[in-house]
Amino acid sequence: MNDMKVEEIKRIDRKLEHKGVIVDFYSDTMQLPDQKTAKWDFIAHKGAAAIVPVDENGNIIMVRQYRNAIEKYTLEIPAGALNAGEDRETAAIRECEEEIGYKAKNVFHLLDLYTTVAFCNEKIGIYCSMELEKSHQHLDEDEYLNIERHSLDSLVDMILTGKIEDAKTISAILAYKTKMGL
Repeated sequence: MNDMKVEEIKRIDRKLEHKGVIVDFYSDTMQLPDQKTAKWDFIAHKGAAAIVPVDENGNIIMVRQYRNAIEKYTLEIPAGALNAGEDRETAAIRECEEEIGYKAKNVFHLLDLYTTVAFCNEKIGIYCSMELEKSHQHLDEDEYLNIERHSLDSLVDMILTGKIEDAKTISAILAYKTKMGL
């Protein structure tokens, strides 16, 4: 066990470099324990929510979509950014209906996670619903995705074989499996 004392690091300046649609990019000037300064990148995110939607047969409804940052398609749970003034549970329910066309009922919380603690403050609240009511998809105008249903076992296998690489999805599926004792 390391008993080393963590010395104080302090931000002494933050400069907005770019205001984006989803994130804002800042350059922070940090004072280090040895009194030297360093420039650190910081990405401010408004927060997000996601949901594990489980159908009447126990399958999890997933979305496959293209992700520009990694230049490939990913298999993920439905998720999205918070709207102004929206709490995470409400956002998870909204995203479920928007992306897969089901209203989530009797929603319960699985976990919260920070996606990239080294440079971003994005926090995602992850929920689950095993009671879904058919509704209609309401995709954003720039959103294109395919809906897929997978068993929990097949999703765990895809995680362990590297076919699912999205951190929120991995965390959500494993949390669901553990909390439900499956």
